[in-house]
Amino acid sequence: MADSRPALFLDRDGVLNVDHGFVARVKDWTWIDGALDCIKRFKQRNWLVFVVTNQSGIAFDHYSLADMEAVHAHMHLGLEQAATQVDQVYYCPFHPEGTNPAFRKDSFDRKPKPGMILSAMAEFPVKREASFLIGDKQTDIDAAHAAGIGGFLFRGGNLAEFAEWALASFEDGSR
Repeated sequence: MADSRPALFLDRDGVLNVDHGFVARVKDWTWIDGALDCIKRFKQRNWLVFVVTNQSGIAFDHYSLADMEAVHAHMHLGLEQAATQVDQVYYCPFHPEGTNPAFRKDSFDRKPKPGMILSAMAEFPVKREASFLIGDKQTDIDAAHAAGIGGFLFRGGNLAEFAEWALASFEDGSR
C-alpha cells in the first residue's frame, strides 16, 4: 500500500490502565503514567494506534459487554480530553473455559493468537515491518510475533518513556 503507515499496538490492562484484575467499571479505571502522552506522541508522528485486549471476564460472567463498552467510552473520553485518539479498539470476549456459553470458545482473536492484530492490518493501511506492540504479558508478545510485528514487554513505569525506548530499540533492529 502506497499510503501505509506504521502502527503501535497497545494492550489495555497493565499498559494503558492499571490492572486491578478485571477492570469492569469506570470507577476502576486508572491511567498508567504516560499512557495519554504515549498515544499523543505516536499520533503526532502520523502512526496508527490500536488497542488489542483480551476481555475474558465477559466469558466468565465477571462483567458484561455493556460494562466493557462503558469502560471503553470512558477511555475514549480521556483520550479526547487529552486531544488525541486511538484508531480502533479490538477486544476478544471469548475464552475456551468460560462459564457463559455464549462466550465459551477458542478464538483466533484471543492472544497469544494474532487475530486482533491481523484484523487491524486488514482494515487499515498498516506498514507491518515498521509496526510493533507493547504488552505486559508474554501472550501479548507471542501474538505480536505471530502477526509478524515486533513486541516489547512493559513491566511498569511511564509508558511514554518506555514507548520512546521501544521505538529507538525497534529502529535499531531489536524486535
